Amino acid sequence: MNPKIKTEAVDRLFEAILKLENKEECYLFFEDVCTINELLSLSQRFEVAGMLRNENTYLEIAEKTGASTATISRVNRSLNYGNDGYDLVFGRMKDK
Repeated sequence: MNPKIKTEAVDRLFEAILKLENKEECYLFFEDVCTINELLSLSQRFEVAGMLRNENTYLEIAEKTGASTATISRVNRSLNYGNDGYDLVFGRMKDK
């Protein structure tokens, strides 16, 4: 975990997110917290990560998601050298 983001404010934000009980509550909260573009960027990165895990090419990912090669590369770096957060979530989603 990056110590630069470990603050009381980030802890409170994550605690708030963990209180959300369903998708509708997520929509309500994240529409208030994020701009539309921020939320779309987050969802795009998550989609890119899933496609990279499924071994799609950068070209396929760019065409399907509209993500730039810089975004795809950044997500790929997180998948390969990050904190395994994507793997944690994808594993839990697969189990359901």
